[in-house]
Amino acid sequence: MKEISAKDVQEDLEQGQSLNLIDVREVDEVEAGRIPGIIHIPLGLLEFRMNELSKKEPYIIVCRSGARSGRATQFLESQGFDVTNMVGGMLAWEGEVQ
Repeated sequence: MKEISAKDVQEDLEQGQSLNLIDVREVDEVEAGRIPGIIHIPLGLLEFRMNELSKKEPYIIVCRSGARSGRATQFLESQGFDVTNMVGGMLAWEGEVQ
């Protein structure tokens, strides 16, 4: 499984890179603060909403601590998607939130 640090994601965004971020946390967690522009698909709905994603695009998966996003990354990878887990999740995120 590919992994990226929260710091690397933050630096890429600050440098103007366009990243496809997916937040797999629950609704109440996302309402408490999320990375601007992130797509929200709760982990429990991922299997049913993966048709909204493109296998031609890379995605970075985010959760609170990195555990659920790790499971989501493994699942999507098994379905043929190009995915990377953001290690440490939102607990490690020091960038902007909305």
